[in-house]
Amino acid sequence: MEDRPLEYDYSVSKLFIYTSLGIGFVGMLVGVIIAWEMAFPAINTIFGDGAIAEYTNFSRLRVLHTDSVIYGFVLSGVWASWYYVGQRVLKVSMAESKTLMFIGYAHFWIYLFAAVVLVISLLMGITQSKEYAEFEWPLDLGITVVWLLWGASIAGLIGMRREKTLYISIWYYIATFLAVAMLHLLNNLAIPTYFASDGVGAWYHSVSMYAGTNDALVQWWFGHNAVAFVLTTPIIAIIYYFLPKESGQAIYSYKLSLLSFWGLMFIYLWAGGHHILFSTVPDWVQTLGSVFSIILILPSWGSAINMLLTMKGEWQQVASNPIIKFLVMGSTFYMFSTLEGPIQAIKSVNAIAHFTDWIVGHVHDGALGWVVFVIMAAVYHMLPRMYGREIYSKKIMGTQFWIQTLGIVLYFTSMWIAGITQGMMWRAHDEFGNLAYSFIDTVTVLHPYFVIRAVGGSLYLFGFALFIYNVVQTIRSGRKVEASELQNATPMAA
Repeated sequence: MEDRPLEYDYSVSKLFIYTSLGIGFVGMLVGVIIAWEMAFPAINTIFGDGAIAEYTNFSRLRVLHTDSVIYGFVLSGVWASWYYVGQRVLKVSMAESKTLMFIGYAHFWIYLFAAVVLVISLLMGITQSKEYAEFEWPLDLGITVVWLLWGASIAGLIGMRREKTLYISIWYYIATFLAVAMLHLLNNLAIPTYFASDGVGAWYHSVSMYAGTNDALVQWWFGHNAVAFVLTTPIIAIIYYFLPKESGQAIYSYKLSLLSFWGLMFIYLWAGGHHILFSTVPDWVQTLGSVFSIILILPSWGSAINMLLTMKGEWQQVASNPIIKFLVMGSTFYMFSTLEGPIQAIKSVNAIAHFTDWIVGHVHDGALGWVVFVIMAAVYHMLPRMYGREIYSKKIMGTQFWIQTLGIVLYFTSMWIAGITQGMMWRAHDEFGNLAYSFIDTVTVLHPYFVIRAVGGSLYLFGFALFIYNVVQTIRSGRKVEASELQNATPMAA
């Protein structure tokens, strides 16, 4: 009995995969809707200019789009991967502990309830107006509970592990938990106005405990590191596990993975100041943000190069295996995005780029090309090992890859051109020193690029719909496979 192979329990991981697919599609659909609204504002009143238009305008939908994709799709995907990877890397099954199973289910169901409340509150316009931290204090408390439950799961699995060496992916999961916990608590310190003013105002309303420039500093320390520790470190954890497993290749350099890890930990935390250049923040803080943003290229590219060199001598797998294609393209977009970001953080470049659509393009080539590609690849790898079935269609995977890649390219190239055009037009002046263009002049010029952006987003959404279809069909009707077929490359039907 003692020699019997472990039977991992994937029930919690499966639940998070389902929410990742559902919330991800809704979040991307909302993004496509507001992209078309930016190009054709009349779409907002297609159902009339009454009550419905209030809930379909850009200001309501934009925050729903960002938060559902980041905290819905991405975090659900990260947690699905944790409940899969954590067991296999640490050589322990969650089913061995009733406490861990309870924590896992509580983590999921409280999170799902909080997600529903978050969506409703954002649509109602209930927000504290902080980027990536819009939720009012009661919801922040709920988020804290969800996050602590995940931390308890991490601590529990590590505490009962059979494998004593912690693989590098576990390091990145731990860093994600600790950093986001600190960021969330400190940035969301707030005073509930109802209780501080003898019952005046809404009970859920609050004001930040910071004011003015201090509030901006703390907010963008949080905002940039939300990108670092939600959209970067857990995705690196995912790819460091799934790329070697799928390809059958060991990581190129374990030392490089550790050097890159500690580089990211120490450097990323200081780079948030580049979001508030040319503001009331002290100049030395702005310069510090720019300098550390440039230095950040080193650990970021260290991770990406390590991923790509893992395929050294096995590049033929990129052509034959769509999962590896997603992972390699994701690593490439990671390199691209982590070069583009530091360039935008240079003060002379930022003077043109700030507040323009170039920033929007940068965010999306990283999110769509790096984050989403890696999570989708991880889901494709996990499915056959969870359900004992091969992937329903390799052809759909290939079609999805090229449609989504085309969508990303259309998106970020149109936003590059639009952003640089905006920046140059806003700065242009005549011989008398007057501005050469009005704001509406820039809006008119950018219209074609907004249309291209909407087309690119629509293509990406269509590719994501193909992904969902392939996942559902795999679960429902994929050919049953034996354990011997699941050692490395994922089995796929033509």
